[in-house]
Amino acid sequence: MEKIYSPSEKASALYEAVYGDAPVAEALPAAGSGRRYFRLSHSGRPSVVACVGDDVGENNCFVALSRAFSGHGLNVPEVYAVSPDGLCCLQSDLGDIQLLPLLSTERRIGLAEKSLEALVGLQTVDESVWGDAVVARPFSRRLAMWDLNYFKYEFLKPSGIAFDEERLEDDFSALCDSILDIDRRQWGFMYRDFQSRNVMIRDDEPWMIDFQGGRLGPLAYDAVSFLWQAKAGFSEEERRHLLSVYAGKLAAVRNLDASDVVEAAGRLTLLRLLQVLGAYGFRGLVEKKSHFIESIPAAVANLGALYASGSLDMYPEIKNVAGRLASSRFAGSEHLDGLTVRVFSFSYKRGGYPEDLSGNGGGFMFDCRGMHNPGRYDIYKPLTGLDREVIDFLEGRGEVQRFVDCAIEMVLPSVRRYESRGFRSLQVGFGCTGGRHRSVYCAERFAGIVARECPGVTVIVEHREQGMTRRVDAGNDR
Repeated sequence: MEKIYSPSEKASALYEAVYGDAPVAEALPAAGSGRRYFRLSHSGRPSVVACVGDDVGENNCFVALSRAFSGHGLNVPEVYAVSPDGLCCLQSDLGDIQLLPLLSTERRIGLAEKSLEALVGLQTVDESVWGDAVVARPFSRRLAMWDLNYFKYEFLKPSGIAFDEERLEDDFSALCDSILDIDRRQWGFMYRDFQSRNVMIRDDEPWMIDFQGGRLGPLAYDAVSFLWQAKAGFSEEERRHLLSVYAGKLAAVRNLDASDVVEAAGRLTLLRLLQVLGAYGFRGLVEKKSHFIESIPAAVANLGALYASGSLDMYPEIKNVAGRLASSRFAGSEHLDGLTVRVFSFSYKRGGYPEDLSGNGGGFMFDCRGMHNPGRYDIYKPLTGLDREVIDFLEGRGEVQRFVDCAIEMVLPSVRRYESRGFRSLQVGFGCTGGRHRSVYCAERFAGIVARECPGVTVIVEHREQGMTRRVDAGNDR
């Protein structure tokens, strides 16, 4: 049987074949793709980075683009060798300093300006140089609709946010029309995933990596990707400044009006924000990867800023969705100080356990279905656990008070411990069959008690199936 080599073994084998020595291999942090990276070194020789991936076409594209761009003096990795099967290549070691963490320092604006100027240099290389290297088809209506439906199916539907699908598709179509109408002089090499995690800093200069997804497309999309990256944290004022830097540079190279570049970026911002939320939905809500879950609130905040600015007025159903997201659990609580306890009511039949968007991976969940259900009676069916009639029904049987008291007895010590240790988030859920009566009552009463007993803690209660979210103040205990 043929031996199966691990990615590390493949990388080391290529290094040894090229340099004649067995290297020391250090695994580097994985990115969003399935490609694996290793730093390979041997005494007396500069280290190199090996990239190992299963997609030969993607690997070949990176190698060809890297050689094309480096030949034009651009700051991209130099490729030294490629394995015979095309699954591994050796490239220059750019170090460990990504741009992303530097965006929280006083160097943020200067480095961002340099990065956007370097981006223009890469984007405007003549297509004759890189056209034969790319494997992705040019940007098109089909690609735009894929991105928009990625948002719809991988984020919006799993989120439980209500929307009119037919009207949403109408807005998607109108948005595509607007984007495809962008002046073709503003098209060129579209990086597709130009973000601060794909920019390395060496000798105070930006170096670009992971551009194998590039294609012919509208260039301002890349500037938008960079400036609206969820974790980059640029303010609106900083975005306007940096976009003007980018637009001025591109306009000078392509003989354009800078205001036209800024206007095109405005059209592309909504597409990019929705595409990113689709990616976060799939990687976070579906695959449960904490990095992507943690990014959702900031991405929703970016969409909320468009909503507040009036930029979504021409897309009424997208505007409706953005407004709902801005007041949902996806809005996050990063602006709140101290510990936040989020208390949910939910239906087991309508999506099950609520997602934990803090990235902590869960919390306390209580099953209310063992108690008598008011929803079995026609008089209570249109009501919820917030209505006096339902409250009287539940409290009259004596079950719910004991149930909530037991939940408090179990959870309150953790709340106090979390607060004393400086933790930021704790999630508690109460579920029943429909998420309408028993769970709503229990979540409300529980949240009120926690707010009263722990006044230094922020308590937010969300009734998921009713689309209701509010902050609970001390004294709201029933």
